[in-house]
Amino acid sequence: MNSTLVFGASLNPSRYSNLAIRRLVENGFATKAFGVRSGTVFGVEVKDKLSDIQDVHTITLYLNPKRQQEYYQSIIDLTPKRVIFNPGTENLEFQQKLKEAGITVEVACTHVLLATKLYLRFYLISNGPQA
Repeated sequence: MNSTLVFGASLNPSRYSNLAIRRLVENGFATKAFGVRSGTVFGVEVKDKLSDIQDVHTITLYLNPKRQQEYYQSIIDLTPKRVIFNPGTENLEFQQKLKEAGITVEVACTHVLLATKLYLRFYLISNGPQA
C-alpha cells in the first residue's frame, strides 16, 4: 500500500489533477490515476475502471462534492490511509464517512503539501520506519 491515487485525473495538461500526477512522479511517489477518460499522463496510466486499482496509500481528490457521491463506497473500499480534499472538493458528508471508516481526512492542497515536504512527512509517519 505505497501509492497515491489521483482521483478525478484529467488528460488536460492545464488541469490541477494533471499537474498533481506530474509532481507526484517527480517527487518519487508511486502514482496511479483514475478519471472518466483513460490515457497516459506523465507516464502514468489513467484508468477509467476502479476495479483495476488496488494498494492505495493516499487518495487525492479532484472531483467536486456532487460528483463524489457515486464513489463514496468505492473510495472507502480501496482502504486508503488518507484522503486529501483539494480546494473545491471539500465535502463534510463524505469526510465524516471516511473518518467513521478509520481513514484520515486532510483538507489541503496536494501541490502545497508536495512543495513544503508535508506530503512526504505524513506518508513516512503513516508507513512507519522503512527498511
